[in-house]
Amino acid sequence: MQIYQIYQELFKKYGDPKDFWAKWCKRRKTWPEREEIAIGAILTQRTNWRNVELALKNLEKAKALSIEKICQIGKRNMGRLEDLIKPSGFYKQKAKRLFCFCEFIVKDYGSLKEFFKQDLATCRKGLLKISGIGPETADSILLYAGEKLIFVIDEYTRRFVKKHHLSNNFSYPYLQQLFQENLPKDLKVYQDFHAMIVLEGKGTGWNLQSSTEIGGIGV
Repeated sequence: MQIYQIYQELFKKYGDPKDFWAKWCKRRKTWPEREEIAIGAILTQRTNWRNVELALKNLEKAKALSIEKICQIGKRNMGRLEDLIKPSGFYKQKAKRLFCFCEFIVKDYGSLKEFFKQDLATCRKGLLKISGIGPETADSILLYAGEKLIFVIDEYTRRFVKKHHLSNNFSYPYLQQLFQENLPKDLKVYQDFHAMIVLEGKGTGWNLQSSTEIGGIGV
């Protein structure tokens, strides 16, 4: 079965995204929503979404759920940032990664909006230079927060490819090219398809968000 045909079958099965995926896959996101998604993409490394939600709620309660605020907190007191994101696990590492990302955006561009005005290749190159951000996390940020046409490859995608006998080559660049060459250049297709691949890997529906991991699991 062709890759796009598989997408169509999955869409018949799952329909439009729901729960937190609805925010990640929605059109016309606000800039605060895009910032939250970028922050969440970093926090979700090696954990599940329920833990990330707790960390995001902590940041929201502290009025720190923004790139600028996280940058300010990290400069003043890294321990405070660690405490806020502690539910996400590996909080010392993630606090450093999150701060490095936020500092990079604020210092070099002033805002996420200005950063995303660049072309895809330039944005991706910049993200990959940040300590702790690898291809999965970078591409999750670019696809869901930046609304850039790039397909995310994670462990669920590799399992999916193996299950459907789509390739014997499981390298990141090869699989990314495979999906991008066999899908229409449509942001909704890219976002929804990756989300549904994760759901297939978890064996869950849209409403079981607490057990769902997003891309960026490994860096």
